[in-house]
Amino acid sequence: MKILWIKPGKLLPLDKGGKLRTYHILRHLYRAHEVTYLSYYDGLRDADYERELRDLFSGALPLCTGSAELTGLWRVLDYVRRLPRRVPDAVGRFESVQVKQLLSTLIAGREFDVVVCDFLASTPNFPQDLEIPSILFQHNVESMLWKRRAQLETTLMRRMISKIECAKMVRYEREQLRRFHHAFAVSEGDREAMSGMTDRSRISVIPTGVDLEHFRYDPDLKPAGPFVVFVGSMDWQPNIDGVEHFCNKIWPQVLAEIPQARFQIVGRNPDPRVQKLASASIKVTGTVPSVTKYLREAAVLVVPLRIGSGTRIKIYEGMAMGKATVSTRVGAEGLDIHDGQDILLADQPQQFSRFVIALLQNEELRQKIEMAAASTASQYDWSRVAERFAYQIQKVINASRMGEPLSPLAVA
Repeated sequence: MKILWIKPGKLLPLDKGGKLRTYHILRHLYRAHEVTYLSYYDGLRDADYERELRDLFSGALPLCTGSAELTGLWRVLDYVRRLPRRVPDAVGRFESVQVKQLLSTLIAGREFDVVVCDFLASTPNFPQDLEIPSILFQHNVESMLWKRRAQLETTLMRRMISKIECAKMVRYEREQLRRFHHAFAVSEGDREAMSGMTDRSRISVIPTGVDLEHFRYDPDLKPAGPFVVFVGSMDWQPNIDGVEHFCNKIWPQVLAEIPQARFQIVGRNPDPRVQKLASASIKVTGTVPSVTKYLREAAVLVVPLRIGSGTRIKIYEGMAMGKATVSTRVGAEGLDIHDGQDILLADQPQQFSRFVIALLQNEELRQKIEMAAASTASQYDWSRVAERFAYQIQKVINASRMGEPLSPLAVA
């Protein structure tokens, strides 16, 4: 197969779930297929990134758009400027004239069997008429994320912005799902949510995977103490909300029972709201070379998310290392997990804290969960996921070759 793959933002470093999913699927696809990876990014040209990307993926096309990376007041002003537009801000700021021109040229050449649009954010750069099979790879149901965020925002301004963006995203995401010929979801739950926007038959599920070579289970490994860990990008709103909720509502109950317990928040670019959570019992690490050190030392992995869509790669990574995990149902949705066997699920703070305490105090229970967790995760190596991805791509290509219409559904 000849595959053209486009994704917004730098792929490296591998510090976010979406990046990890893309990287691992691509590295396996590259072994058996002809893949051209177009990675476009803002800011100044990064020659080191472009060289490293080409070393990883021969024939990759890194493209610096030169657009300024806005922060602070400039970011606010840019949002106000975009406010009247129909396109959601989270999508519109990834639109690029350069990318549009390059993508149109590549597609017009008809050298590819299929094109993969990785994340909704790249869709404004695609030609209106999609003349070759085009797949929208949805790591999340974006409208679901904004809906949950609007429900949980605590300040009036943030709540208003979230509601505006949610309304825009509901309309825009539906239009794109009906415009592209096929969509890939990362869970059955996401597929169900998207089936309300387009025909269910036009959506396939690609499960989440784990790098079993890197995240290995050692049954003889003991935790370094009553340590609890959260792993994730700490500039992402669902993670910020999750750790705030955990530290304010759950952690005090754990400390009351186990005063020597310690909680580590491990992840890149901690938001000021996260940094304020640091205390005698809570450590905010910021960016670390590898999360495996912190997972090895921890007795319990927690995923207290209240906002989310897609699936959390961090859960499978922890499970692959044999970590006992406590998660909300939102945090674990879409994964092949079994409550009470390989993971413990709780949505209420009191129950969540009871599970964490039980795992810290009851070694027999913890080891039982650990063994089952490692067994479950062992079935989802990224190589198997990539095989599923390639199989589903081939089905889309075959359908077009059999004369099935490529024209997308009409947008109502």
